[in-house]
Amino acid sequence: MTTFDDRERAFEAQFAHDADMQFRAEARRNRLLGLWAAGLLGKSGDEASSYASAVVKSDVQQPGEEDVFEKIRSDLHGTVDDATIRQRMRALMAEAKAQLMNEAD
Repeated sequence: MTTFDDRERAFEAQFAHDADMQFRAEARRNRLLGLWAAGLLGKSGDEASSYASAVVKSDVQQPGEEDVFEKIRSDLHGTVDDATIRQRMRALMAEAKAQLMNEAD
């Protein structure tokens, strides 16, 4: 083994770790977003949890976050404007990443 091989393996491991953490953060953000939207829709308890799970599942339809945005936008039927939804998505992504970092400690 050379130092180059060791560095290559380390970079690959770091890339895999970063991709996994991004996936987890997005899933958590989507769950938090779903709970937020459920509250706006008057859902609580198991109904809110089921709705949040549906939001998480909606993220597999297309790459990126547009599928989640469109689901929330459609479900809220103009109750909240697009800018508010996008701002909430950004804030919840930061919160999701912070939660994951705290769990790692």
